Amino acid sequence: MMTNGNVAEIFGSKVFNLATMKERLPKATYKSLLKTISDGTKLDERVAEVVANAMKDWAIENGCTHYTHWFQPMTGFTAEKHDSFIAPTADNNVIMEFSGKELVMGEPDASSFPSGGLRATFEARGYTAWDPTSFAFIKDNSLYIPTSFLSYTGEVLDKKTPLLRSVEAINKEAKRVLKFFGKEPARVTSYVGPEQEYFLVDKELRNQRKDLVLTGRTLFGAMPPKGQEMDDHYFGQIKERVSKFMKEVDEELWKLGVYVKTKHNEVAPSQHEIAPIFSTTNISTDHNQLTMEILKKVADHHGFYCLLHEKPYEGINGSGKHNNWSIGTSDGELLFKPGSKPLENVQFLLFLAAVIKAVDKYADILRVSVATAGNDHRLGANEAPPAIVSVYLGDQLAQVVDELKTGKHEDSTAGEFLETGVEALPILKKDATDRNRTSPFAFTGNRFEFRMPGSAQSIAGINIVLNTIVADTLGECADELEGCEDVKAKALEIAINIFKNHDRVIFNGNGYSDEWVEEAERRGLHNLKTTPEAMPLFKSELSLALFEKHGVFSRTETSTRTDIMMEDYDKSLNIEALTMLDMARQEILPACLKYSKFVIENVIDKRAIGIEPKKETELANKLNDLTEDLIIRIQELESVVSKTPDLNVDPFACGKYYVDTVIPVMNSLRKTADKLETIVAKDYWPFPTYTDLLYHV
Repeated sequence: MMTNGNVAEIFGSKVFNLATMKERLPKATYKSLLKTISDGTKLDERVAEVVANAMKDWAIENGCTHYTHWFQPMTGFTAEKHDSFIAPTADNNVIMEFSGKELVMGEPDASSFPSGGLRATFEARGYTAWDPTSFAFIKDNSLYIPTSFLSYTGEVLDKKTPLLRSVEAINKEAKRVLKFFGKEPARVTSYVGPEQEYFLVDKELRNQRKDLVLTGRTLFGAMPPKGQEMDDHYFGQIKERVSKFMKEVDEELWKLGVYVKTKHNEVAPSQHEIAPIFSTTNISTDHNQLTMEILKKVADHHGFYCLLHEKPYEGINGSGKHNNWSIGTSDGELLFKPGSKPLENVQFLLFLAAVIKAVDKYADILRVSVATAGNDHRLGANEAPPAIVSVYLGDQLAQVVDELKTGKHEDSTAGEFLETGVEALPILKKDATDRNRTSPFAFTGNRFEFRMPGSAQSIAGINIVLNTIVADTLGECADELEGCEDVKAKALEIAINIFKNHDRVIFNGNGYSDEWVEEAERRGLHNLKTTPEAMPLFKSELSLALFEKHGVFSRTETSTRTDIMMEDYDKSLNIEALTMLDMARQEILPACLKYSKFVIENVIDKRAIGIEPKKETELANKLNDLTEDLIIRIQELESVVSKTPDLNVDPFACGKYYVDTVIPVMNSLRKTADKLETIVAKDYWPFPTYTDLLYHV
């Protein structure tokens, strides 16, 4: 635990970070490893041996008995297989050993991880490879070593490897562009700060609902008398029990070197957010996976369950993961920083133009990167951006872009000040952009905030796409700059042409409005509302060629990942439909029949003594009609689920069937059940209601 509130004492205490390396490694070894980390140079085997021994000693001193190669398979979660440090001795005793080979490579069974057909089931062997750019850490008395994950035949089976490839792609193409401006940084990398939203629910109440246990969201539930309409939870006072939970989360993440900074109540009751300071995309991805794990683990300590599903409650705001993304050089230059006079900052304008072109050209691929069964409930629901991909620039940059397109110059809005009207308060300098909460992809000062990702998603896939599409358009800009005599003039010309040709994707208005949906259609922008609509586009020639060109995925790897993502959608919907049937048949229907019997018996008893209970008779009839309808809806859902196409034959046809046929029937069943919930006495209702779940935290 933290002593005297001193974060510096515990921060990174469970991480084999640069400070620990410098202290424990020989100078030459440390310098060689540092070069691998910072410049991406090949790791020396002799260095790995020395590092392994130092890492083992450090881990054992901190209570570790095991080590694990921690990787990110295509399930979206993390995976780990733990081996102890023990090795037998000649005298039947043990010693603690850890070799460079064990550090660098592991051999987990890959047979049960998704591969999309990349390997046969009998080809069980897989390999993990140490990623020295992401620091090892200690958790639960094991040394965790971040790794990539490959099949026996060399195909990529994880999310980290293509992410690292995409980082290399943007490094390569951004450096090409910067060279024309007389700059040659050692590296250019992308940075991410993911804001993580989540819900807390009382653990005992959660365990009483099959839907929350099996699917992560409520499949039934009438709206409570009070929802989020008062806006009183957002940034409100944090309850003591929740505050204690948040305090432990902060401390556990700080020990693991995660730069968590912000915590607050979100819009919906029992909804909260945690946000870190920016890190490199690779480290930030690892840290976000850790954040999700720690949120769930610590919640259990406090009698909570942490819900990361994008839409755990119908009619209540869902949870997103705002992916704040930027790129910068190894010498500290942020490439999306407009400066005080963005109109004169040609380098910035060119990088800005490259992003706008990337988002327009590859909008469908960007949409696919956030396509999940859970996120389909959230996008476009007046709480999150619509499924239409657009870019928000803010007043200043929108004005700059318009001036460049038209050639007409007006006074820039940069440098305006915000008067508070209170003399005791300071005058505040306004940012160049506001935060447009309705925009999927908003420029927010020196970065872009991608607001479409869902809360349960790994940010790896999102940033693989972002890095690759921008690397591609930067490469096209570099190609055009080749051989030009006046770089500044040519770069400005390229930027202006991009602004003119791709301005359809720029939208600074209200993304929630119906008018924008109509306007987007006129502009030719796609509104891909569901995963089955979006997912096939990841297999398009545009997508296949993009990832192949930059060495991020082979064509086969892109194609198989598409199938895996689609199969995940189908399986999620199948589980939801079966869970819904189970709850309706075994819990809701019996409860309604019992309550109907209670009401009918009261009617009979009163009639026996000469009283005509008109209202109770009306209630009995209403219960009967709704219960009959419930049975009909259950039978309908049973029927359509039984006819679901085989996802192993065609996962896309299966997904489309769920959207067109199964989900409408599920919605009808829910509608009837939720009506019954409002009239069946609470003592009879079989599981906790929304009021219980949202307000007993």
